Amino acid sequence: MDVYEEALDYLRTCGITVTAEMEPDLLDDVFEVETEVDFAPSPLHTDSIDFPDTPTDCGPEMMLERRLVVLTSILTSEELYLSELETLLTPMKALKATAGTSQPVLSTQQVRTVFFQVPELRDLHKEFYTTLRARLEPAQGQETQGGTQPPPVGDLFLRMVSQLGVYRGFIDNYESAVEIVRKCTQTDQRFRTLAESMMSCKGSDNSKTTYTFEALLYKPLDRVTKTTLVLHDLLKHTPLNHQDHAVLQEALRISSSFLSGVNEESQCKRAVTLSTGMRRQLIRDGFVVDICEGGQSMRHLFLYTDLLLCAKLKGGSAGKQAYYRFSWYLPLAGLRVHWAQEQELSADLQFRVSTMRDKMFQLRHELRQQGSCSKAQWSRTLERSRRKLQQVELWLLTHSPLLSLELHSPNGKSHTLGFSSMYELEGWREAIEKLKGENLETVPPDLLTLTSSCAKLRMTQHPHLQSLVPASADQALCGTLSVAVHSACGLEQPASLYICLEVDGYRFYDNRAQTHPSLSSPTPQWDEELSLEVDDAQCLRVLCVMQECEKSRQVDRIQGRSSIQLDPTTMLMKWKKYMVSMNQIEVHLSLKYSPHPLVPPSQVPVQQQPVFNIPIGVLAQQEGVLVPHIVRSCIKDVELRGLEEVGIYRISGAASDIQSLKSSFDTNLREAMSRLRSMDVNAVSGVLKLFFRELPEPLIPREQFQSLSDALAIPDLSSKMQSMCSILQACPDVNRNTFLFLLHHLRRVSEKQEINKMTLMNLATVFGPSLVRPPEVVLGQCGPQVDISQEVVVQVQVLYFYLQCSSLPAPITAVPLDTEEEEEITTGGSLH
Repeated sequence: MDVYEEALDYLRTCGITVTAEMEPDLLDDVFEVETEVDFAPSPLHTDSIDFPDTPTDCGPEMMLERRLVVLTSILTSEELYLSELETLLTPMKALKATAGTSQPVLSTQQVRTVFFQVPELRDLHKEFYTTLRARLEPAQGQETQGGTQPPPVGDLFLRMVSQLGVYRGFIDNYESAVEIVRKCTQTDQRFRTLAESMMSCKGSDNSKTTYTFEALLYKPLDRVTKTTLVLHDLLKHTPLNHQDHAVLQEALRISSSFLSGVNEESQCKRAVTLSTGMRRQLIRDGFVVDICEGGQSMRHLFLYTDLLLCAKLKGGSAGKQAYYRFSWYLPLAGLRVHWAQEQELSADLQFRVSTMRDKMFQLRHELRQQGSCSKAQWSRTLERSRRKLQQVELWLLTHSPLLSLELHSPNGKSHTLGFSSMYELEGWREAIEKLKGENLETVPPDLLTLTSSCAKLRMTQHPHLQSLVPASADQALCGTLSVAVHSACGLEQPASLYICLEVDGYRFYDNRAQTHPSLSSPTPQWDEELSLEVDDAQCLRVLCVMQECEKSRQVDRIQGRSSIQLDPTTMLMKWKKYMVSMNQIEVHLSLKYSPHPLVPPSQVPVQQQPVFNIPIGVLAQQEGVLVPHIVRSCIKDVELRGLEEVGIYRISGAASDIQSLKSSFDTNLREAMSRLRSMDVNAVSGVLKLFFRELPEPLIPREQFQSLSDALAIPDLSSKMQSMCSILQACPDVNRNTFLFLLHHLRRVSEKQEINKMTLMNLATVFGPSLVRPPEVVLGQCGPQVDISQEVVVQVQVLYFYLQCSSLPAPITAVPLDTEEEEEITTGGSLH
């Protein structure tokens, strides 16, 4: 009862007066006293989350005994449900009879609406109950004597769920039926008396239970969800080699599919009627990580129309009924939602995450290898491995790097939720923000009733574990998924954007990657190639994120999100182009899939390679581009802020700023791109000059120095032009395109020379010695003799000549991709 007192204290701290006395049986059901002993959390501590679709690790005889217990409870539940349906139908004949009189209680049409499909539901379940009881009676009679198990019953469940379509009409009609009941209860004393005093027999002692008309109408909605939960429980206690197992799996598939369709198409089944008469609806639910000072725990979060409820799922294994234990709740009125930056893991937790990823990889590998075992040995080993994999995956889901969503209530209560997916985080944030605009006040909840209803209303049955997803090896990706992010358009005004990619499947490796933030532009261009190692991946999620400065701090805002179903056959070893439309923004990207065996996560390099003092060809290859990102980023920033800066490229920025920015580029490109916009523009230009100066090999290869010197001496301008262009064309692709990118930029700088005082000659003098260098003289080796006195003159004149060329070709910033025809993916906005 300590949890109950905790809930009451929580209500009192929120200024809510607790007046209603809670029924003892309801308290026991919702806040069941735990008998387990809490030990110090181990690396595989799963916080009591169960996996209903996994058979328990016990002997076949024990499973069959538990299966009989489950079947008996199903029979008892069916008997009660039939009694409730009969009670609901009891007044139907009388109401029909009065419909034709001068003083009808309900009209004929109203009677049809109120009782629509109820007789059909009764007949469906009556047939199911009768046949199930007939099959169970022999086994129940011999249970105490160690008698035989009941004959197969899977066909009965399959037949019953195949007729769930009867519920569709009832669900679609439910709102209309409830509206008539409520209206007539308020306006007609005769109907009110009837609606508030409907009696039904309950239990073996035939004691009477009082229902309201509306409560009885809700029973079939409750039954739709319960059918799926019952099948989960029964399948869990049915051995793999039992002849019912496959049939029950099919029945569960049909039931889950029907329930999923109901969830998507109808909101009425989510209605919870409180004692105050308010209609509260469940809008969204799912498993999240609750982050607090005591650590991180997996919790089930329920978003209702006016509040967030966080609960802990308990039971559901070893024959125990699943139930929810209250954790906390927050009203939506006045709730502030803040997306916090991802927190870095401690060194110890990083090591544990790395260890768990290796263990998960090994378990997954073992599962794939177990197909060669004998059937009996395979089933036992397979289930043990699956169970271990689920435990490890759940631990990783709870402790891996998380994105945080902070919730701050006006009453001073705050909670932090953790998500491993930015896509999922945005779905919750968007849903909460939408409801906040529709709710001005909150009706104090009856926490016990609300928490009890979670077991009936929950739509998400498990945490987001890939090991619980049915295998689909022919459609999933295993290998490398390469994504080339090209550009975006459709912005109403210039903005700094980055594209975030998330892929599903097993998370041995990082399943998220993102481009560098673009500089403010109405048409951002990245031309970045990102690679993701994937196993069992089927979906790629694309998010467009805008970076803004708010109160002197950087804020990320998701502008749109979409998803692409991955088809390995269409992008196998070849690029396929996509245009993804999110709101008004269109993002262009290309995908390519390369299947291959995966290596353990510990063998995959995770640290970023340095940017400075490495060959430019190596850097470009690492980034998958023809013009390195540091060159493009610095140049774009200078063009954005420094074209009218006097002495740009001649006046150097602070040495400390330049070194700080250089260090950021070498260690964390994302951080460097963020700092770039806040740095003095002269520090940015200084970093660009330093990058070219520290290249081990100059941008124009050393072996071309003498050829360039000779070409400068050609008197005929046409011949000189031809020779100089041929030398440039002979340079490696990365060197040539980076050089052209810089040349076009320097020409745009000189167009403002009346303001910035930087002529073409001034710019050639600054950059010439860094870009064009003579061959190094090695002791004992013969080489072309260079006149040292003319060295600087050649360096400056070469660059000055190229800057004067009016017909310079345009640079190519990214490696051209051999892509197929573009496919358009349109969402029209953020997905829910």
